[in-house]
Amino acid sequence: MKLFKGKTFFLKSILFHIFLVFLISFVSIYFWEKPIYDAMINASPATIHGSEEISLIVIDDKSLDSYSWPWARSLYGEIFEYLRDNSNAKVLVFDSVLRNLDKERPETSDNYFFDIVKNTPNYVGGYMAVTPKYEDTKAGNEYDKKFKDKYSIKINDERTNYNKEQISPYNSLAMAPEPYFNAMKHVGSVNLGLDYIDGVLRASNDLILYKGNYYPSLALSSYMLANNADEITLTNKEIIINKTGLRIPIFVKNGNIAHQIKFYKPIQNSEYSHKKYSAIDIINSNRLVKEGKKPIVDPKEFDNKYVLIGANALGVEDVLETSVSLNHPGVDIQATILNNILENEYMLKVSPLINIAIIALLSVITFSIILLLSFIPSLITLILIAILYIAFCIICFNNNIVPLVITPIAAQLSTMIFAYSYRFIVEGKNKEKIKNAMGKYLSQDIMKNVVQNIDDIKLGGKKANVTVLFADIRGFTSMSEKMTAEEVSVILNEYFSEIEPIITKYNGVINKFIGDAVMAIFGEPIQDINHPQNAVKCACEMLKKVEQLREKWLFEGKPKIEIGIGINTGEAFVGNIGSEKRLEYTVIGDMVNLASRIESYNKVYKTNMLISSSTYTQVSDIVDVIKIADVTIRGKAKKMDIYEVLRLSKN
Repeated sequence: MKLFKGKTFFLKSILFHIFLVFLISFVSIYFWEKPIYDAMINASPATIHGSEEISLIVIDDKSLDSYSWPWARSLYGEIFEYLRDNSNAKVLVFDSVLRNLDKERPETSDNYFFDIVKNTPNYVGGYMAVTPKYEDTKAGNEYDKKFKDKYSIKINDERTNYNKEQISPYNSLAMAPEPYFNAMKHVGSVNLGLDYIDGVLRASNDLILYKGNYYPSLALSSYMLANNADEITLTNKEIIINKTGLRIPIFVKNGNIAHQIKFYKPIQNSEYSHKKYSAIDIINSNRLVKEGKKPIVDPKEFDNKYVLIGANALGVEDVLETSVSLNHPGVDIQATILNNILENEYMLKVSPLINIAIIALLSVITFSIILLLSFIPSLITLILIAILYIAFCIICFNNNIVPLVITPIAAQLSTMIFAYSYRFIVEGKNKEKIKNAMGKYLSQDIMKNVVQNIDDIKLGGKKANVTVLFADIRGFTSMSEKMTAEEVSVILNEYFSEIEPIITKYNGVINKFIGDAVMAIFGEPIQDINHPQNAVKCACEMLKKVEQLREKWLFEGKPKIEIGIGINTGEAFVGNIGSEKRLEYTVIGDMVNLASRIESYNKVYKTNMLISSSTYTQVSDIVDVIKIADVTIRGKAKKMDIYEVLRLSKN
């Protein structure tokens, strides 16, 4: 099948398809791919519970039953005091941002808490960068300088081919009260980086960009503190912790440096994926220990662990939508990000080039299959390929690799629609070419009849009343002996080219060319009740055309030709004859033989057009004739009358 004829059409089609795939891929990546990603994350059997190296202390509903919100800062102080004095926790992480002083209880609340923070060397507090600018620019600039001097970390930036003037999405910091700022030795960003399209958290900002400098997240800062690391190296693809050699695969998101979060399944009967304790139990344990009594929660449970403290209770919800939960507690999200770093496991996004290669390969395979196979086999094959690709994606997700899932399938579907449409158009053009080519061997009308009855082509036909016309060139044999084959073919081609339109004009169908003779049928397959009259009119016009050709050829030095025409009307078999593998549409019967024999009598009577009596009875009112009586026709027992047509009458 030559589907690639017409290079311009093919190239334009391919370019249009590439544009279409690009458009669909763009829409898919930004809208369809994200919910599919979430579904794949939830379906992945490889997702397990969080690390036992991380514990959560949550201000929950139970805690608020004892002390209503907002809490005095002294209660926070008791939590950190208990952990500092009675456990050997690696890091104490406070997932909260303090912006104001407790004006009602500065001595008993704030000062106590700030003193605990100041004397807790493994304490990491939260800070937040925000979009609005400072109301007091001078005070804001001073705070930024103090913040940079105290909390910035050394970063060896080894990146290449990136915009060094990247614009930060943040314009200010949520300013901490001065005593709290002075008390904190270590801080981390709580800016998580929600998806700006659907608001779902899928990636963590490990380094936030603020006024030309990068600052670590709460999780990264906690890891660095636990490992006494104070320097990182930033490459195009990784954050490298110089002291430990940890490598975090990253990508740039709104100017920030992020990694794709690997989530963990929640613990049974809990909304948390890490072990959680109620804050009030820790507070009461601190008081019991001071009284010399057994604590509710053994402090040894926090030895060598990262402990994150945060709030999540009715009326104090700190939840976000993530890939695994509509209401994921914020403190558990921070624990999850820290868990990724500790276990060095992340969801690794496949590079754009590989995704493009997958889309291109799938599109090419789809296009080729559709061109090479018939509809049903190609459709089944493509469905199997799509299923195999989905299975491949599931395996990838189970191994923390994130390819595009729905986009290649959408591109494949687009390619299928395009390829089937292209094939339909090209095959339609090819069929039209074939039909036109076959029409040069068969009559166009016979071809139309075949096409209209394409599903019912078989041997057989019907009886019908038709008129058959035979036209033969006089003395053609002797003339051809004096000419070359090429000269003969030129004369015949010009002759046939001139008479074919005339036959068509009168609803006739050329059944076949027999050497220098022509056999035409009137009345079938083109239905025409006036087929005898049209056959005679056609013959008269053919004779006039031959006269014109004769004058032209005489001027060109070509031989003079005469033609004889025989016409007969009667009942004949009309239809397909031959074999199951080779059919011919024709008319057969005695009346056809009679028409041929009548034509041969033109030589005997030196005439140009003879018709049978059956034809004459149908056309007597439109022709002037001479009756030739009692003619002996070979094959006929009785003599019969035939008529020479002189001209069409003027009536």
